Amino acid sequence: MFAVLPITRKLMARIIALLSILWIAACDPVGPGTGGGQSQPIDPSAPVAVALLVPHGSSAPGEAALARDLEAAARMAVADLGNVRIDLRVYGTAGRPAQAQQAALNAVADGAKIIIGPLHAESANAVAVAVAPSNVNVLAFSNNPTIAGGNLFILGQTFDNTADRLTRYAVRQNKRRILTVSSNNLAGQLGQQAIAKAAANAGAQIVGNIGYDFSQEGVVAAVPQITSTAGSTAADAIFLTANSAGALPLFAQMLPENGLSPASIQYMGLARWDTPAQTLGLPGVQGGWFAMPDTGKAARFQSRFQQTNGNTPNPIAGLGYDGIAAVGALIKTGKRDALSKSSLTQSAGFQGVDGVFRLRNDGTNQRGLAVATVRDSKVVILDPAPQGFGGAGF
Repeated sequence: MFAVLPITRKLMARIIALLSILWIAACDPVGPGTGGGQSQPIDPSAPVAVALLVPHGSSAPGEAALARDLEAAARMAVADLGNVRIDLRVYGTAGRPAQAQQAALNAVADGAKIIIGPLHAESANAVAVAVAPSNVNVLAFSNNPTIAGGNLFILGQTFDNTADRLTRYAVRQNKRRILTVSSNNLAGQLGQQAIAKAAANAGAQIVGNIGYDFSQEGVVAAVPQITSTAGSTAADAIFLTANSAGALPLFAQMLPENGLSPASIQYMGLARWDTPAQTLGLPGVQGGWFAMPDTGKAARFQSRFQQTNGNTPNPIAGLGYDGIAAVGALIKTGKRDALSKSSLTQSAGFQGVDGVFRLRNDGTNQRGLAVATVRDSKVVILDPAPQGFGGAGF
């Protein structure tokens, strides 16, 4: 991490625990699962056994609380299904691949027709490989697209989701010459690749990419390169992969101080810039763009969760709800093959706690996101999240 300005230290300290969980869920790329074309047939008139794999028993900071929130959200979704009956069975993984794999095998032996979870990418891959011969599909909480495929689907919001939403919006605002700034690590590389793909699809041009070492010295050294390249390439937008726990606070302060004012070039961010709240006061984020879920739906879920469980949900707890909501919607169709790959990837998608989403044939997902900006240190929605697929925002 970076030991620099006081505001930077405060931002990092407050969310490092959360982001460590998210990074773990997004790292350790391994080969995708196999199978996925078939599924366990179900009897829609009887309770359908669904396995939920969460990191109960984990010694990692914050994971025990996250496991409780994921389970609580999933149980809320079961209660909301009305006449659709799900027999939810919860299995602890301790956050370890071997234990997750054994839990999945136990779940299938117990009659599970589909698996929701686990959290970590490596664990998700181990689970998918283990249950593929049984024709069981897996909806993991990871946001790492490198593990998706076959019988393994990821529920987490991906870099592709965000990059595509922001780049398409940028093109509509005549911001077509994009300079990317990414860290020289796995997350930065995946982020940069997502932006490049999104630009190609949207008709924008990547005029340069500045990589930086993930350290204070690396960020400081990159600032002159960024300002020079922005000028020499006539870039009209800078797309940062950094988040508030890493380089974003330093870039957001140093780049404007070195001539790249938000008034003269459009800042864009692959991470959310509204958490923690102190981020909103940084000079470089004023007028910048970032993507976020449907604020109204997210607020309603948080309020309900608080009333039901007595605590504010972990930011990714809603994925537990989303997984159950999708499975419940499919069971409601009354089809015996409701949990097959073709059903899971229906084009209409599903309604989740943060808005509309759908699973894709390659195991990744597409989520409806809003485009937001920062004005006077407050979040303002520029383009609301789409309510369905096929319209604006996709």
